[in-house]
Formats: sequence, structure tokens, C-alpha cells
Amino acid sequence: MTDLLTPTGAGADALADATQVGNKFARQELLRRAGFRVPEFFCLSATAFDRALDAVRPLLPAPPPDTGDGAAVGAWCAAARRALRESAFPVDLAEPVRRQFTAMVGADGLVAVRACVVPAARSATAGDAAGASGGRAPASDEAVGEDSAVDPFAGMSDSFLYVDEAGVANAVVRCWASAFNPQAVRYRLFRGLDPARARVAVGIQRMVPGTRSFVAFTRDPRDGSHRHVIAAAHGIGEGVVQEKADVDHFFHDPATGRVTARTVRKRWATGRPEGAASGTPVLVPVPAELADAPVLDDKEARTVAELATGVERLFGVPQDVEGTITADGAVHLVQARPLVTAPAADAPAGPEGARPTVYWGNHNITESFPGTSGTLTFSQSQEFYRRSFGDLYRRMGVPARRLRQNAHRLTRMVGYLEGQVYYRLDDWHRLHGQMPVFELVRHQWEASMGITGPARGARRWSPLQVARSMPRLLWRTAVHPWQVHRFLHWWDRQMEEIDAVGDTPEELIALYRRVWDRAERQWGTTLVNGLIALVVLRSGTALLRRWTGLGPQAFVGLMVGGRENRSLRAVRAAMSLGELVGSIPELRRAVLDDEDPRQVWADVTAGRHGAAVADAAQAYVARYGDRAPHDLKLEEPTPRQRPWTVVPLIRPLVRQGSTVAANRAEEQAAAARARARLREACPGPVRRGVLLAHAALARYLARVREDARFCRTQLFGMSRDVMWRLGAELARTGVLDDRLDVADLTVEEVIGAFDGTGTVPDLRALAALRRADRLRWAGNGQRPSLLGVPGGLPLARALPHAVPVRGDDGPDDQVLRGIGSSGGVVRGRARVVLHPGADPDLAGGRILVARETDPGWLFLMMSAKGMVVERGTLLSHTAITGRLLGVPTVVAVPAATRAIPDGAWLEIDGSAGTVRLIPEPAEPTDRAEKDD
Repeated sequence: MTDLLTPTGAGADALADATQVGNKFARQELLRRAGFRVPEFFCLSATAFDRALDAVRPLLPAPPPDTGDGAAVGAWCAAARRALRESAFPVDLAEPVRRQFTAMVGADGLVAVRACVVPAARSATAGDAAGASGGRAPASDEAVGEDSAVDPFAGMSDSFLYVDEAGVANAVVRCWASAFNPQAVRYRLFRGLDPARARVAVGIQRMVPGTRSFVAFTRDPRDGSHRHVIAAAHGIGEGVVQEKADVDHFFHDPATGRVTARTVRKRWATGRPEGAASGTPVLVPVPAELADAPVLDDKEARTVAELATGVERLFGVPQDVEGTITADGAVHLVQARPLVTAPAADAPAGPEGARPTVYWGNHNITESFPGTSGTLTFSQSQEFYRRSFGDLYRRMGVPARRLRQNAHRLTRMVGYLEGQVYYRLDDWHRLHGQMPVFELVRHQWEASMGITGPARGARRWSPLQVARSMPRLLWRTAVHPWQVHRFLHWWDRQMEEIDAVGDTPEELIALYRRVWDRAERQWGTTLVNGLIALVVLRSGTALLRRWTGLGPQAFVGLMVGGRENRSLRAVRAAMSLGELVGSIPELRRAVLDDEDPRQVWADVTAGRHGAAVADAAQAYVARYGDRAPHDLKLEEPTPRQRPWTVVPLIRPLVRQGSTVAANRAEEQAAAARARARLREACPGPVRRGVLLAHAALARYLARVREDARFCRTQLFGMSRDVMWRLGAELARTGVLDDRLDVADLTVEEVIGAFDGTGTVPDLRALAALRRADRLRWAGNGQRPSLLGVPGGLPLARALPHAVPVRGDDGPDDQVLRGIGSSGGVVRGRARVVLHPGADPDLAGGRILVARETDPGWLFLMMSAKGMVVERGTLLSHTAITGRLLGVPTVVAVPAATRAIPDGAWLEIDGSAGTVRLIPEPAEPTDRAEKDD
């Protein structure tokens, strides 16, 4: 293999071989072959480095020990670098390099000289895999080394800019010597690699006189969401990458083409002032006329995003692309590498880099399944979501083929996180995203689900596609009242059938399966109702705001009144029973004096306080006995199982003297006030009529929603009754100790015990084991409502690394804002460090606060529990290292080192990009804080 590799020479094919030139230059060659504008370059291969190292090897001490002795490592590094720097550039290469330099840029031209650590040899080269035509190489064939998909290893070797012909040889030798930079050697030791076996290739590339530079991500590196993130600054790329220049950020939505920008006032760029030596870019002032304008306009941002998308298509994985723009507007690519995202704290990365984040939320599901739930409850909720949402998607026209492809997502719409029921939000986004009309209500739906920050989903359908789906939605809306009527009539028939069922296990199991199988073909009507309701609410509140200036609360007020829904009927039935109880002095005293509810109920149903109250009490339980707090949790009893619990339920109603008439009067008064407010704000009768029509439709949809929720209560009530009765039979026959032990079995395990399909012979032991877990989990308290959990791992391993996800906070003098670049929320003391030479122990267990960082800060970073940096971007060394190490990181926080006192207590949110000064906790939260 030749030492000098050029695009037209004998070693041209080797320019795409990462084992000879490194991933950095092999990718540039593939980009060049694919037609991208890449500045000309040639390379000195790793074999040239091998020869240079062999020549000085006798002068080197023994390889550094792996004992963690920093002084020994530093001494070995210094000796190795000194030996290489003092060596002569190979004589046989000097003239070929000079000729190639002159042919490429002319005798007076300038080049960039960059080093890249090459990987070990692999079975097939990138060039072989890609082919001479520049085709895409398989991502799994990515060679492991600097700028690889597995480990970026970036910024550890040296680069020199603005190098003239006379300085090339010296720059190459210094690049070779950088193989043994202390930070590079220590990083290899940290990653378990042999530091003495590094091999370096050197690329010599035309210097492009860029006036603006950028780095672009084809995915948001904080969460992997599908949007392009671009950081751009005036001057050359080192100003962006090394966090020196003032940087603007641009966010491009590939579905809509929309560009949003976060701009700063530009004071500094990185460039080469007149007379500067080679390799020494410095900060130069940005002209005043450019200080406040965005570095890129929207069209340029889209161009960069489309270019980065093309690079992603070529290599097959999300990319981090670096480029520069010349004065004529031409875009040149100078770097492309696989995107680095945040891994689990102790999770090994897969072949494409770090693991993605899976988001879980229980913002509104806690209304149904608060706290810790039993296994029986979870298994039943899983069935409900699978069956009902499958029917929704079918009704909304999702093709059967796509439903089959996503069947596994239906089964995991909810998850069981140490006893707490959560939505798996990536599956919800993917499943709802099957419906183009979902784009109309995405924001309202995410708000209702408590989804914020990086947990938000990406748009999947264009406005044209959404418009094409509107006829189906309009048709569904037109036939909706008829389908609702049919659903409710069907459900009432089911309730009659339930009341008439027998008592044998076979009859109970047949009932359970029959009702749930039928529900699977009916319940989607209730979910279609919810989708239509969100659309109507959005349009109604938008019209109200446009025509009157009133907010959404005013529209909700217009929805008050109308026919009773079933949930309201249940409430008023309890009020009516309370009125009747309150009218009987002796019974009123018994209820209010907190006498034994069992005895009070026995007296009532025995007729001791009259037939009227006895009949009313029993009728209430018969009709509304499934409605109770936590009525979807199958381990929780309801009045159907324990009718005497009605007594404490109505006690506050009796004490307050609540009446149905008063309740209805207040409802009518509220409706009248809302209409009066509308007349005042919207005097035009036509517009007012449109708004009232919207409100009437919304009122109807809200009533249907509550009717459906009541039906769902009854559906789960049927399941509870069946499971408890089956549990009683299992207890009677000695399979379980108590009928309520079914709370810690799944539905299929309970039924399987009778059908012969169960796989666990000892259900008693299984229930006891799960019950112990449930009781232990109950003592842990409620987890945050929105969590990010490392994906691709068993949940038991990933859950300890879960971090809460938070949205944007309101203004707060105690909150500093930057760019969240590595997710996670952490609290701790600040350690303000202004120089990387500080003892790493100073940052141990602390939140590192710095102006900027580079590879020399690595060990400070590794010992820190969080990082806050004044400069930086999503693609800076700080950000990438934070994601690589799994350390919550916020960059671009103005004046952080001045605003945050050393030792102050902080809470940083690496997703939201907030840094909050907080009071010192009463008790230290970890060992590092105690030691302080």
C-alpha cells in the first residue's frame, strides 16, 4: 500500500478505506464520489505513520500502565510526542507531497492539515463495500475508530489551518505526534483501548475561504426526533465546533419545510487576520452590520438541511455534517460523521451509536390508575387499549396491512413501570400518526397528555395529505350521532345480559370473553368521539378568540347545560339518595355520627327506615354500583362488591344538604352567564349563532364522552366482578389463599387456571411474589409524570436511569436558560472551573460550570454529575461528550461563570435547557454532597 494517496494516483481506491485514511477522510472520499462539493484533498496513509513511528521506536519508553497513574501516562505521552516531533519528515515523501500540494492549490496556496486516528483492519473496506460508483456502504460495516458510529473519539488529534507549502511537512509531523496527546491516550484508557497501538492518517485539503460555517444534524441530537438542527456562525468552522464564535441555531421541520431560529447578537467570529502564522485562527470581530442579522436566511437553512439529508441517505444513518459557505453562496462539505445521541448511563451502545430514549407519560392516566396498581388491573388496561384503539384506527380508515404491522404497538400502548401504569408515548405517536387528521389536533392532544419538550412527536403528514383525509372525518362526524345511539343501545343490552349470567366458572368466563370480544368491535365509536371533539374544540376556541378575544375557558362555559350524561346522572342519583337519607332524622344522625357503615346499610336495606329509602339504596347500587374512586382498578372494591361503602360516599352530601334541584339551578345559571358574556363580546347575531352551534356540538360530544366513560366503568366493573368470583373459586379449592389474591395475577392467568392454558402450577407463590413487589413499590411514591428511559434495554435495567422531562418554565430570576444538549435532570453543587488544568476531583459529584471546554476537559467532565457551559452548541465538544457520557448538559448559557457562585446549589435540566439556582437541601442527596 502506498504512503501517499491521491484521487487520481495508484492508491485512489484506498482513499475510501478507513483502515488506511480513517473514517473522516474515507467518508469525504465517498461524498466526493457521490457528487457532493468536497474541497480537494490527498492523504498520507497510516502506513506512513507506521514508518515514522518505527524510526523513533527505540527512543520510546515502555507503554503507559493502565493503573490510572496520571503522572506515568503524562510522562509517556510527552516522550512519544517529543520523539515524533523531533524526527525528520521522510525524505522520500517530501518531493511527492510538494508536487501534489502545488498541483492542488498552487505554490502560494493554503491547506488544512488534519489528523485522524484510523481503526484496525476489517474484512471489507469501505471502498469495497461502497463500490467505485460511491454507493452506500452498510452502516454495520462502519470501522471503529475516530469519527466512527460506535465512538466519535473526536477532537483528540490535532489539526492545522492556513498552512502554506513550507509548513506542510512540520504540520504533518505534529499531526503524527498528536496520536499521543495526553487527552487522546487517557480517553483510550477510559474506553479500554490500547493507547500504544494508535495509527494516524493525515489529510491535506484545500483551504476554502468560507465566510460562514455551519454544523447540521439530521436528527435532534437531544432526543432523536426527526428535525434538522443547524448551528451557524460567521467565519470558519472552528468557531462553531470549538465554541469560540457567537452561534445562531436553526430548526428545520422536514415535513413542512418550516424554519425557526434562535439568534444571538454576534460579536466574534473565527478567522485568520492578515499576517497570522499558519494553524493559528483567532477571534475576529463581526462587522456591526452583521451583528443582529441571522447568519443564514430561511432559504439557506433549508438548503443546508436538504444537503445534510442527502448525506444521511448516502450513509444510511443520521448524520452530523460540517460545512462552510463561500462569498458566492456555494456550500462546501468538510466533515460528516454519524450522529451521537445520549446513551444510558451504563448501557453499551449499539452498532449505530448510543441508545434512543423511550418516553413514558402518565399525566392523565393517573386519573384512572393512580399510584401502584396490581397485575390484574394492568393486564386488563392493556387489553382495553389494544382492543379499543385498534377499532378506532380501523374506523378512521387505517389500512388493515398497516394495522397488522403495528399490532405489537397496540399491545404496549401502556407499560407497567414498577407497579405504575404509564403510556408508552413513542407508540402513541406512531399509532395516532397513522391518521392524517391527527395533525389537526396534535398540539391539543399533547397538551392533554402532558407531553412536552423532547417527548413531543414529529409531524408525519403534509397539509395536503391532511386535507385529503377531511372527507372521511366529515362523514364520520355526520354519522356519529347514529353510531353513538347504536353503541349506547348495544351497551345497555350487554348490561342486561350481565345481570342474567350464571355463577359457574364456565359461565363467568364465557361472559367475560363475549363482552370483551364484542367491545373490540364497538368501542372505537367512543374514541372517534374524542377525535371529533378535539377538532371541534380547536375550531370553536379559535373562532371565539378571533371574533371576541375571549380565551378557551369562555368556550368551555358555553358547553354547560343540556341533557344529562350518565356520569352526571350517577352524581345526581347519589344526591337524591342523600336528600332522602337527610329527610329521615334517625338515619341522618346515624350517617353523620359515623356509625358503622355496615350496620347502617343493613338497617336501611332491611327496611328499618322505610321502604322508600331501602328501595332507593338498592336501586342506586344496581344502577351505579360500579362507580367509585379508583373504579378502574380491579383490586379496589366498589359498592357492587361492598354496598355499605355507599354510606361514607353520601355522608358529605347529607352534611352539606346538597339537592338535585339546587345543582340543576346552578348549572342553568352558569349557562346563562356564559351566553350573556358571549352576547356582550359578540353582538353580531350571525357570528354568535356560529359560536353557539359550535358550542352545542361540543356539548353533545362532551356528553357522549362522559357516557362512554361511565360505560367503561361498567365494563371494568364486569371484569372485576368476574375475576373476584373466579378468585373465590380458586380460594375455595385451595389454589389461592384468598379471592383477592387475583389482584396479583393477570386476567389470562386467572382464566387459564380453569381453561388449562396456564403455565404456572403454583399460582399461590406467584401471587405472593407479586404482592410483595407491589407493596414494596407502593412505598416508592409516584414517579414524575413524564420520563425519558434508555431504549433497547430490559425495562428493569433501564428504569433506574429514567429522568424526568420538563417543559419550558416561565420567567424566573433564579433560572438561566441555554440549549439543552444532553438530557436528564440533576441537582448538586456548582463547581466553577475556568481552566482545564484543575484537579478532576474538584468536579467530583459537582455540576461543572465553565466558559467553554475542549478535549482537555475530558476528565473533569467524566467526574462531574452535570455540565453548564457559557458557549457551545448542540454539536460542540461539550454537548457531544455530555451525551456520550450520559451527563446532563446545558450549553450556551450566557455569563454562567459570573451568574453562578461556586458552591451554589443548582438544578439543571439537560432537555429543557434550564439552569435553576435552588436553596440548599435540608439533607444531602448523595455521598459527594455529604463530603462537601
